[in-house]
Amino acid sequence: MIGTLPLDDFAGDAAAAARWAQSVLDPGARAYLSGLASSAVIEGVGLYHGSPRDPVWEYVLSWEAARDAIHDSGTDVTIVGHSHVPLAIPWTEIPEGGHAPAGTETDLAGARWLLNPGSVGQPRDGDPGAAWLLLDLAGHRAWFRRTPYDVERTKAAIREAALPNALAERLAHGV
Repeated sequence: MIGTLPLDDFAGDAAAAARWAQSVLDPGARAYLSGLASSAVIEGVGLYHGSPRDPVWEYVLSWEAARDAIHDSGTDVTIVGHSHVPLAIPWTEIPEGGHAPAGTETDLAGARWLLNPGSVGQPRDGDPGAAWLLLDLAGHRAWFRRTPYDVERTKAAIREAALPNALAERLAHGV
């Protein structure tokens, strides 16, 4: 959106959406976004769009990828997002955890965790609601939430902006 990544690296619909976002982003928002790092550690929580190994592009969707991300972050809680799939995966010797649908509550005590809150837009887990994560570091808890919104109105706005129709259609199904 701010011009630091070549749009040729994006898939067709994502590239079209990024071009549109570049065209409507006001200078203040562009300046704010330009000042953000591609990764951060805040209050002991590792924050990455992709992963610690590749903060922008890597998808973390398997237990093995989650284990590697937890190891690479060096934090007790690692939060990623690129896949748009809500996840809660602990660092364990035996694979466990995985998809974290709305209503999932996770006890973070006693283990290192990878969490993906999901996506406010373009979710990929079959639930069209806006996904978000409530994190209580002092209480060692995380809650996965969904907030419904007017999907039809959002689809209409996507079409009005002349963005690819597929971006509008997938909203209703969360895929």
